[in-house]
Amino acid sequence: MTGLNRVYLLGRLTRDPELRYTGQGAAVCDFGVAVNRVYTDARGERKEEACFVDCVAWARLAEVVHGHLTKGRRVLLEGRLQYDQYQSAQGERRSRLRVVAENVQFLDGPPGTARPGERGSEDERTDPADEALADPPTAGPPAVDYPF
Repeated sequence: MTGLNRVYLLGRLTRDPELRYTGQGAAVCDFGVAVNRVYTDARGERKEEACFVDCVAWARLAEVVHGHLTKGRRVLLEGRLQYDQYQSAQGERRSRLRVVAENVQFLDGPPGTARPGERGSEDERTDPADEALADPPTAGPPAVDYPF
């Protein structure tokens, strides 16, 4: 049986994307995404935690991400997990798990801009994940209900 390696993240960029090029000329863009989780603990208190995920985009997608996204922008990212092992500058063996982005949808405009009909400023919103589900991006294929 083959495996399934698919990741979907809905969150905000934690830093401005960093673009570089390999020796062969391939574009590589590193960026981070914060995904918030809101839940109620055993005492009934509302809690929020953030998961910070390192991401990388390659080729044309790397250039698009670098050219259009900045820290704080909301994105819906589709990709796969990749496990890397490397040696640090001090000679220590290190490893990391990151997401290789294969599709990135921009869910809002640059900071300070609002789409027509949008309510309030971004700072007034309490749960961006709920709004993203209620107000999906207009581009892309229609939603499909799977029977499982």
